[in-house]
Amino acid sequence: MILLGSTGSIGVNALKIAEQFHLNVDTLVAGRNIDLLNGQIKRHNPQRVVVMRDEDRIFVDHHDVRSGEAEILRAIEESDSNHVINALVGFVGFRPTLKALECGKKVALANKESLVVGGAFVDTSHIVPIDSEHFGLWYLNQTPRPVSRMVITASGGAFRDWPLEQLSTATLADALKHPNWSMGQKITIDSASMVNKLFELLEARWLFGEGEYDALIETKSLIHALIDYKDGSTTAHFAHADMRLPIAYALMGRVDTPIVDRIDLTRVGGLEFRPIETMRYPIWEIKDELLRSPARGVIVNAANEAAIERFIAGDIRFIDISMLILRAYDHFSGVPESIEAVFAVDEEVRRYVRGFVC
Repeated sequence: MILLGSTGSIGVNALKIAEQFHLNVDTLVAGRNIDLLNGQIKRHNPQRVVVMRDEDRIFVDHHDVRSGEAEILRAIEESDSNHVINALVGFVGFRPTLKALECGKKVALANKESLVVGGAFVDTSHIVPIDSEHFGLWYLNQTPRPVSRMVITASGGAFRDWPLEQLSTATLADALKHPNWSMGQKITIDSASMVNKLFELLEARWLFGEGEYDALIETKSLIHALIDYKDGSTTAHFAHADMRLPIAYALMGRVDTPIVDRIDLTRVGGLEFRPIETMRYPIWEIKDELLRSPARGVIVNAANEAAIERFIAGDIRFIDISMLILRAYDHFSGVPESIEAVFAVDEEVRRYVRGFVC
């Protein structure tokens, strides 16, 4: 495999699957956790390694170490592997997805931004999703029946139980206190604002086609997806939140070996479901409109990434993230008509958000 984002949580789990099933690791692409990367190199012996920053190359224990986006694309071209796991975070993952597809490779996709910003230009027939929600929808769809609605679940994020009047005082440290597990900084903030779930709905729309999509909060994160059928019945995908399960299916197609422990419902006791309300999650205001015009996802993503930069820098409040996204969404109209236009819109929206006075 070619593994993009090897030191993140999905990358670490992908390497566990590689070890369990004796899969070859051809290329590792990582960020700044060089100590972890060196351990992965020693264990999996990849042919080549790419890091994001050139100054980190000297610290990597490998004979072929490269740096930067262009080298990620070159590594994908050079590799004989037909499998790319794209676990990069953010817009930076879009070009590698396009390159992998251009090279005729199968993409196991965790970089949801690839579809959020450019789903109209991505051949999803060569993509297998490894987000637990989309894996759940795919899993439930293995026996085709007429579908009425596809539903994914959300944890609710760090602020699901906060009094609404206190959200204006929420700090970065508060936003990173996910109620159910530990994730990277950006995705944890996206979970708190519900942007992450909005993006996952867009991703589902591009993966599974036109139809009705929605999301709800399931506080224990044991149900990842539900499908309502036209006969009035509903099925749900239960599993412990462990990324090894969708990764194993993405790499091998069929899995008959236990990957995760079975859920004991008698120990779970009960489940709680909540609606996603716009008073707590203002970004949800544009959910239906965005699903009707999914190519506008590039606007939402660029605004979100630029707003999060400002929030991390202490320049804006947490509640300003959603406000800036909604302002940008109203300010920019139309949809990109080419891949080049996607990158142009991305830059323009970022400039707008960075310069907006809150």
